[in-house]
Amino acid sequence: MRLKQYQVDAFATRVFEGNPAAVCPLGHWLDDSLLQAIANENNLSETAFFVPSENGFHLRWFTPVAEVDLCGHATLAAAHVLFDILGYTGKQITFQTKSGELVVESKDGLLTMDFPARPPVMKPIPDALAVGLGRPPLEVWAANDYIAIFEDEETLRSISPDFAKLQELDLRGVIVTASGTDVDFVSRFFAPKIGIPEDPVTGAAHCELTPYWAQRLGKTSFEARQDSPRGGRLSCQLQGNRVILSGKAVTFMIGEIDLGD
Repeated sequence: MRLKQYQVDAFATRVFEGNPAAVCPLGHWLDDSLLQAIANENNLSETAFFVPSENGFHLRWFTPVAEVDLCGHATLAAAHVLFDILGYTGKQITFQTKSGELVVESKDGLLTMDFPARPPVMKPIPDALAVGLGRPPLEVWAANDYIAIFEDEETLRSISPDFAKLQELDLRGVIVTASGTDVDFVSRFFAPKIGIPEDPVTGAAHCELTPYWAQRLGKTSFEARQDSPRGGRLSCQLQGNRVILSGKAVTFMIGEIDLGD
């Protein structure tokens, strides 16, 4: 049994930047343990699997250690495979996911995703977060992840986390963010609890960051950069209870998974 697999750099304009994701189109769902084993073998932050449905496709995402309920860059990668490689001819793709219906549109050279907003609320600063980041943030907010606010980009780039300490936190991961110089805001994302020490570019994190920066800056459209070593850029827009994320993706590799007889 062989499965086609594509490796795509999402939120990137060329290979070796953005966030790599594996994408496996399936005719039907395989056993969850096999999907998890494939994701573990790939050892990328996310592997996306999709199967056809009546209204589009069912889409699931796996890190090397767990299934997650929302992933932006792997959704972008899956849409890129459908539009640019598999010849999908519709103007938009509807994915059925654990986070509800997600729509991706190809427009003006960009892939635009419609995701649920996840507005954070202010929280006390957890001791494990301050110790894990090596310094206390100005303040902390939380939704699916902790959001640690810092004073500037330079401070953000200098953070060298204690990942073991961050694993003690009760939420999925930690987003650190600050105002940008050439963009509206910058961020980094650490999620060692789900097998991702630092994610290169994280669409789901921007579902939390966009409403935070909207209330802070008093506007709804943003240019953002994730300041991981690979780096990547996103356009973000808050529309009511939805976040519209736009970016590009490029194919790095096309291969096959040999599962044997």
